[in-house]
Amino acid sequence: MSETAKQTAGTLADIGLIGLAVMGENLALNMQSKGFQVVVYNRTYARTEGFINGRGGEAGIWGCQNLKDFVARIKKPRRIIMMVRAGQPVDDLIGQLVPLLEAGDILIDGGNSQFTDTARRVEYVESQGLLYVGSGVSGGEEGALHGPSLMPGGSPAAWPLIRDVFQAIAAKVDGDEPCCDWVGEGGAGHFVKMVHNGIEYGDMQLIAETYQFMRLYLGMTADEMAAVFREWNKGELDSYLIEITGDILSYREEDGSILLDKILDAAGQKGTGKWTSIVALDEGVALTLIAEAVFARALSSFKDDRVAASQVLEGPHGRFEGTAEERQELIDALGDALYAAKLVSYAQGFDLMRVAAQTYGWHLNFGGVAMMWRGGCIIRSAFLGDIWSAFERNPELGNLLLDEFFAKTIAARQSSWRRVLATAIEAGVAVPAMAAALTYYDGLRTANGPANMIQAQRDYFGAHTYERTDAPRGEWFHTDWTGEGGATASSTYNA
Repeated sequence: MSETAKQTAGTLADIGLIGLAVMGENLALNMQSKGFQVVVYNRTYARTEGFINGRGGEAGIWGCQNLKDFVARIKKPRRIIMMVRAGQPVDDLIGQLVPLLEAGDILIDGGNSQFTDTARRVEYVESQGLLYVGSGVSGGEEGALHGPSLMPGGSPAAWPLIRDVFQAIAAKVDGDEPCCDWVGEGGAGHFVKMVHNGIEYGDMQLIAETYQFMRLYLGMTADEMAAVFREWNKGELDSYLIEITGDILSYREEDGSILLDKILDAAGQKGTGKWTSIVALDEGVALTLIAEAVFARALSSFKDDRVAASQVLEGPHGRFEGTAEERQELIDALGDALYAAKLVSYAQGFDLMRVAAQTYGWHLNFGGVAMMWRGGCIIRSAFLGDIWSAFERNPELGNLLLDEFFAKTIAARQSSWRRVLATAIEAGVAVPAMAAALTYYDGLRTANGPANMIQAQRDYFGAHTYERTDAPRGEWFHTDWTGEGGATASSTYNA
């Protein structure tokens, strides 16, 4: 029987998907390949038609021309995945779908929506008698097709109804362990995906800085750098981003030239790293490495300004002068520095999730989050298993760097980290994210920092008060520093 005949014979699809851009197409193919009958819809029918007449139709996926027919083709309770642009398009689509659905049907947003939007949508959709899920989907085009990391959150009652599909299509590790589990209520799923993307920004910037150090200071060729990254990928730095960096460095065009050398050094961004940094500011979490990675992309976009500045602003242009053995020692130190800084990136990301969970009342399983990121996603790394172990040892762990394993791991690489940064600074090689990571580490391990001076300054010019080391926490004092002020103090608060 042809697919058209099947659709007219009363057979219903297991799940529907709306939005046939590259991620939507590949998720549909993934679900169909796992034994779920999929029906798809796209706002522009030409896109649906092209997909059904191509690889979608070959896989047995059905297509519909309008939303009413699309909804009618799905088994109840209906499960509908929306893969559309974040923002108003999601709200518009929800507005069109809600009147067509029935109690208990489930809407699933698989785009990169802001978690606050998702929380708002959960409340609205539930008020209509429906269920709503906001799910992070990571892994890009390849992950969507072969197995992404999935981070669903929203209406808890929806999870038992979508678990079979989500865990079937997710990436698998350790045999058959799916990189997908329920994250939490409200916007928790999209929040965790946002932090994932923030860590991704940090990882990518650290690798870029490592590449820049190799290229500018060590004078390494693309092939030499590719060989180093491939070697690193066999050990503790084993990760998706390290792996593809080796591939990128060795990729040549038809004329034999290195493609990377011809790519303009102006990085784009879609906003999730910025969102992560803004939330960290709102929550008062020191997300310094990830924020610096966002700012580094911003600076990169001012290409014309940087070209002009390179002709005006003075600074060192140091180059390595030493033996092959000394160069290898510095390459090894660079690997240690990259690893240590990556640990800080993840530690800051998990710290933000910990604080936000308290703010929003989420019950996040941090070890479970690490497990979800072990496969399928962009930041999958070998040491995510170590992060899982850290939270297994202490579910109430505060900062990840305080776990004994990570404390010892980063300490063992500390001298290499400092050597690389000192060399980079003396040579004039910008390493903002790697330096921010070390500064954070040093600040975290400093029992008595300089913030007493800041508090004294604030009290001096604004009577903002301060706490004393010889008084209990929570008691506030004000000093008439000039002898011309009074006893009245400003109220104490944290913005």
